[in-house]
Parts: sequence; structure tokens; C-alpha cells
Amino acid sequence: MEYAGKEEHGISLAEAAKMTKAHRSAAAPGDVNAHYVGREAVEALLKQPGCVGLRFYHAQHPKGHHTLVAVGVDKAGSDLHQGPICEQFHPCPPYCSAANPLNS
Repeated sequence: MEYAGKEEHGISLAEAAKMTKAHRSAAAPGDVNAHYVGREAVEALLKQPGCVGLRFYHAQHPKGHHTLVAVGVDKAGSDLHQGPICEQFHPCPPYCSAANPLNS
């Protein structure tokens, strides 16, 4: 399969809210509900030669909480290992948004 970087990923706010509510309902107290990452980190991944998108791996942070590891992906669907790999996703809590349909 060839990746073009134009694949459809959108869902409605209502669908997203239902999915995030289901996660929160199943989560244990103190579990991570979301992650924040700055624009510069995302842009650094996307600027790699041949990068058409990103892949996010679920991971266990050394401090014990759930995190994500992001890596650029080329058109063949392969991870780009020569460029940056991002893990500086800040967990929510405590890096949370104000109350909204995705977190309330």
C-alpha cells in the first residue's frame, strides 16, 4: 500500500466526544486522558525528506505513565528512523484543556 499523506482521518466532534468519553469511563483514576505536543516538534517530524505523515506508538514513559512516541512515515508506510523521533508529549492531567466536549 502506498501512503499519500492525504488519507481521510476526520470525524465529527460528536463522534470524537463519544470516543473520549468511553475512554474516560474505562480509565482508572489518574490515567492519562490526552497528550499535548508543541507545533515545532510536529513540524520537525513532518519536514523530514520523504515524510508524508506521522505514526504514533503507544509507550510507557520511564516515570510510569502512558505516552506516545511519534515518528515520520514515508510513502511506502515505513518509519523514518534517521530523523527526529518525538516523545515530548505532555500528559493530561496535568496538561489539560478547559472543559469541552472532548474532556467533560
